[in-house]
Amino acid sequence: MTSHRTTQTPFSVSFEFFPPKSVEMEDQLWQTVSELARYEPEFVSVTYGAGGTTKAPTFTTVERMIGEMRLPTASHLTCVDADRQETHQVIDDLKALDVRHIVALRGDPSSGIGTAYAPHPDGYANAAELVAALKEIGGFEISVSAYPEKHPESADVDSDIEMLKRKADAGADRALTQFFFDNDVFERYLEKVRKAGITIPVIPGIMPIQNLSQLKRFAGRCGSTVPAFLDRRFEGFDDKPEERAKVAADVAAEQIEDLTHRGLHEFHIYTMNRAPLVVGTLERLGRSPCEKAQAGAAA
Repeated sequence: MTSHRTTQTPFSVSFEFFPPKSVEMEDQLWQTVSELARYEPEFVSVTYGAGGTTKAPTFTTVERMIGEMRLPTASHLTCVDADRQETHQVIDDLKALDVRHIVALRGDPSSGIGTAYAPHPDGYANAAELVAALKEIGGFEISVSAYPEKHPESADVDSDIEMLKRKADAGADRALTQFFFDNDVFERYLEKVRKAGITIPVIPGIMPIQNLSQLKRFAGRCGSTVPAFLDRRFEGFDDKPEERAKVAADVAAEQIEDLTHRGLHEFHIYTMNRAPLVVGTLERLGRSPCEKAQAGAAA
């Protein structure tokens, strides 16, 4: 097992967080943010529920990220179950919070992943339309989603890439991918994206594995594959949490290191509002925390 590794290739990171649903989860979130802020992310993002189901906690979290933590912060924005007037009100509210970066998403149906999506009759039908509206309003950096193994609702990879092209043509600045574990799959996807004439940065989404069994259930719903080699890597560690965490950090670090060798230099890490695995991954890659950044965030 590899316990320490370093990559000589410079790379940048961004982190995704989700709004807390309880006091305990809130404490955990801000401890995590404080710890990860020391790694000087390019930006952090905060998720937003379908139809604004997490609107208040998302706004509260975003406001604190920007004001207290002094982090460049992107808010997710979906167009599920909202008419255009409601969506524009949310955009105005985000702008008032000094948000200047939005992750524009169609969003999953409020009835749950796997159920049929139906656009609001008076709303934006998809993320491409939402990007175009944000571009027309102006003043926002715009990120969108991309799916190396295609979105579960897409007929095939080509139609999925066509939707990404529509988002890029509408004015998106970058795409953040769904998590994946097979870098060959991502490389083939990126080749197709470029052949389609899409030139915006496509940033790999990295998911350090907190719990392999839970990840498999989640991955199945969002269109990601969990390769068999991961079962082999984690075999025998079910009752050994410390060893399991070391394996998880090794796996994530190895994935990032291999992607840097393939020419990628930006990574979007899904933190699950937990710091230890992310820190372990970055340490294995030779990334040290900046104490000055910690002091600034705590000020």
